[in-house]
Amino acid sequence: MTESSSSPTNDGTQSFRTVQNRGNTSFSTRGSEFIGVIAPVKTVTEAERFINTVREQYTDATHVVPAYRVPVTTDTTTENVNPESTTNSFLREYQSDDGEPTGSAGKPALNVLVQEDIQNVVATVIRYYGDTNLGVGGLARAYSRAVTDAIGEASVIEMKPHEDVTVTVEYDDSGTVRGILRSANVDFEASYEAAVTFNIYVSVSKTAELCDQIQSATSGRATID
Repeated sequence: MTESSSSPTNDGTQSFRTVQNRGNTSFSTRGSEFIGVIAPVKTVTEAERFINTVREQYTDATHVVPAYRVPVTTDTTTENVNPESTTNSFLREYQSDDGEPTGSAGKPALNVLVQEDIQNVVATVIRYYGDTNLGVGGLARAYSRAVTDAIGEASVIEMKPHEDVTVTVEYDDSGTVRGILRSANVDFEASYEAAVTFNIYVSVSKTAELCDQIQSATSGRATID
């Protein structure tokens, strides 16, 4: 059984929990082997690509059960978005039992992601059947454990949304802008052509203040996109 749903996420300025990197785990119970794999992703397309890659890697597995929580736009549940720059988005929550009894695999896997309050994440649990039926309860516990253990291997971190800002100024103002950016401790790159362009990667919560500071220091001469 396959299910997907959407639930409201934050307004694009709040921090959120996700996994830092890929995590893998495996264990056996009553003859069946379970392999949990989890990874950070930004889009639905990226999540589904990851699932397909795992399925291709484990073509001999009895089941490959996926689950993910990824932001999408409010006007469609299939359009991919950058969660660090979108202010009106929903979390798409997807899971599939992949042939296991209804509600015994995908839902328990997704529930772990929900209970851990992590997003921008995809999980897959690979099962090799061991000739012993585990029952719905046993399957639910095994799939939950696989995702939980994989999260532990991947490490949970808190992410602060960022966005890209471009500031263009004349050469006379470039030193002033560079000084502001260094004082604000933000990442940036500068290119010097007919004018000076600063490509800035800044926390969403600090964008307005930084732009106001630049405009004030340059008496409104800076062009900000």
